[in-house]
Amino acid sequence: MNLRHLVFAALLVAIPAAGSAQTANPMTANAKIQFGALSGFVVRSAEKVPEDLYSFRATPEVRSMAELYGHIADAMFAMCATAAGSKPPRTGIEKAVTAKPALVAALKEGISYCNSVYDSMTDQKGSTETVPFYFGPTPKLSVMYFVVTHTYEHYGNLVTYMRLKNIVPPSSEPAKPGQ
Repeated sequence: MNLRHLVFAALLVAIPAAGSAQTANPMTANAKIQFGALSGFVVRSAEKVPEDLYSFRATPEVRSMAELYGHIADAMFAMCATAAGSKPPRTGIEKAVTAKPALVAALKEGISYCNSVYDSMTDQKGSTETVPFYFGPTPKLSVMYFVVTHTYEHYGNLVTYMRLKNIVPPSSEPAKPGQ
């Protein structure tokens, strides 16, 4: 484990305690911080991978890199819209968008949309108001945490793809000043 991973792990442990002293909504704030760190890795990986590798698949049965980026963006829109109690403002990215610039833009748009949902969330609202989700009625904040879980799952796929192509994933790069 490198220093960056140790610092990130320490932050995840410290954030709930620090957050409760700094905000009335520490659970929501923590979810947004985790989403922010992870979504930054996803966008940086999308920017780092050369466009000619966007069609790469580890095996024929799995998604290409472009499909993974599109799937992540689609899921952000869908899950955050579910938590907001609305319809996704955008769908179909995984199946229709293949160009790197358009996928990077879709990811950034999905992140911005999710951030607006996090910004409108409170711990009270997020824990007491439920929405229909995969597992039945689910607290809104649980859906927002699932956005993080789902994105981590597919960032892990992307890390494997990047390693197969001798690309160092953003989460494994040495920290630069200010990061």
